[in-house]
Amino acid sequence: MHVISYKTHKIGVKEDLLALLDRYVPPLAERNVVAITSKVVALCQGRVVEKNLKIRKEDLIKREADWFIEQELSRPNAISITIKEGIFIASAGIDESNAQEYYILWPYHPQQAAAAIWAHLRRRDHLKDLGVILTDSQTRPLRWGVTGVGIAWCGFHPLWDCRGAPDIWGYALRVTTVNVLDGLAAAAVLMMGESAEQTPITVIRDAPYMRFLNTPPTEEETQTLRITLQEDLYAPLLEHASWQQGGGGIIFE
Repeated sequence: MHVISYKTHKIGVKEDLLALLDRYVPPLAERNVVAITSKVVALCQGRVVEKNLKIRKEDLIKREADWFIEQELSRPNAISITIKEGIFIASAGIDESNAQEYYILWPYHPQQAAAAIWAHLRRRDHLKDLGVILTDSQTRPLRWGVTGVGIAWCGFHPLWDCRGAPDIWGYALRVTTVNVLDGLAAAAVLMMGESAEQTPITVIRDAPYMRFLNTPPTEEETQTLRITLQEDLYAPLLEHASWQQGGGGIIFE
């Protein structure tokens, strides 16, 4: 697998996203996957809040999150623990890095944004098989550092189901499913960097476990990544946390 990042100018608010992609994304080949940080999509959508409006970040987090834990209960560094669109993410994805005077929020309707990018690049380069991922950075319990996570995708199946396949000794696997989406997002975000690299777009070539699709995922298909609380390995922790419902409106079940 090859992951190549592309440097851009300093992207501002309300720039034309598709024009930006045409400027920096080279001609693509069949079975390529384009990953773009969700921050760039949000900037182009104008999904920002000026800090000089005196809006408290804590209030923004509660507005944007589906579920949150009060900040004084979260530690360290007063970072809020939140769930947004079925993803465990800090501070509802609100970002201050490389943002100057703004808080940058998650994009509006990220799945629709991914589908629009996919349709444009597929048409531009006359492709049949193409993947698109919108990425963000995510921490993991009991680990320092951030890795990439896919918050939206288009053009491929996000999971590779290994259940029923034999292991090296011939035993059938019972629960193993590969999260292709987040694996690719992690590789892309590693190449994008987290500080002043200014490389928010990557192209992934020769990715394994890819099953491409010719239509954007349906609402039902986007739910395939989500696991019920009853099935979740971390249910004993999640069930006993002091969750409060935020303004995002997605019910945590």
